[in-house]
Amino acid sequence: MNPISINWLALLVSAIVIVVINSVWFGPKTFYPIWWKALGKEMGKPEDRDTSAKTAIRLFGGTFAGAIAQAIVLYIMVSGASAQFEMSLVFGAVIGFALGVVAAATSLGHRLFAMQGFKVWIIEVGADLVALTVAGAIIAAFVAH
Repeated sequence: MNPISINWLALLVSAIVIVVINSVWFGPKTFYPIWWKALGKEMGKPEDRDTSAKTAIRLFGGTFAGAIAQAIVLYIMVSGASAQFEMSLVFGAVIGFALGVVAAATSLGHRLFAMQGFKVWIIEVGADLVALTVAGAIIAAFVAH
């Protein structure tokens, strides 16, 4: 693939969407409390949480770096597939979902060996499946044009 042909906006938008979906998924009003409890941890008081800049940079910087890596791989898969197939939002979403399934299968053993169980795994991979499916559709929209 010629690096000049990469649509950097598609990568950036899809990475941002991955971060936003994960942020909402693991928000205090969504799955975070259930996930935290499933990990065997108790919810602390808000004043006990580490809200330092270093922690925030590590959390959101690491999340964004991971999202960029996911977007790059997804972009390669979608753009490669577009050379063989007519690209559509649905096809891009299917590719994203398929990569999410691979990630889910990979992490299952990690959760089970860590004795964290299926609930933790389902919550975590649920976010990945949704984020990669949406990101795949977004990248397909850019690649199709």
